[in-house]
Amino acid sequence: MKLNTLAISRQHFQVVLIIALLSVIAFIGEYFIGNSFTQTLVYQRELITQGEVWRLFSGHILHTNGYHLLLNLAALFMLWALHGRFYSIKNYTLLFLLCSLTTSVGIYYFEPTLIQYVGLSGVLHGVFVFGALMDINAKDKTGYLLFLGVCLKIAHEQFYGASSDVSNLIEASVAVNAHLWGALGGLLFSVIYLYMLHARLPLKNKY
Repeated sequence: MKLNTLAISRQHFQVVLIIALLSVIAFIGEYFIGNSFTQTLVYQRELITQGEVWRLFSGHILHTNGYHLLLNLAALFMLWALHGRFYSIKNYTLLFLLCSLTTSVGIYYFEPTLIQYVGLSGVLHGVFVFGALMDINAKDKTGYLLFLGVCLKIAHEQFYGASSDVSNLIEASVAVNAHLWGALGGLLFSVIYLYMLHARLPLKNKY
């Protein structure tokens, strides 16, 4: 990757920083206020069924422990370093919200035994897919390798599950299907975004 492709513009960083800060605040809030704080935000299947739909989004900024938080924040910033030049406040916000929704809705309808879920990893898989496809659109051949890599990772998880080391580190089972649904959300967003970009429809795009 060329040095001049790294994300250095302030607008490329703002939403990423907000997501990171919200995740840290939520983690600190649980530490100082207690479990009652996070119970209002966590993805909880029964409460979503009762109409608390904000949990489809808010659960993604919660984490099981400090290691889980640090792993997800490291991935969040690494993806910014790789593909931040493609981010804007508008497109990244829409991407994040759509991937949050597809992850949660996918879990809700297709994994009914999963009662609670927290973490950014599902959304981050969608963000990864978006970045890889934007690389491809920009004629950067590494995009093909990145896209193939994330597809192989997801396929491996579907057949063999996640690493037990990661599960032990975060003190929870890794919801591999969340990675699948998040990636599909990123794929859906990317297809629509690129179509509008090439069709020159009213979507302002400066990456």
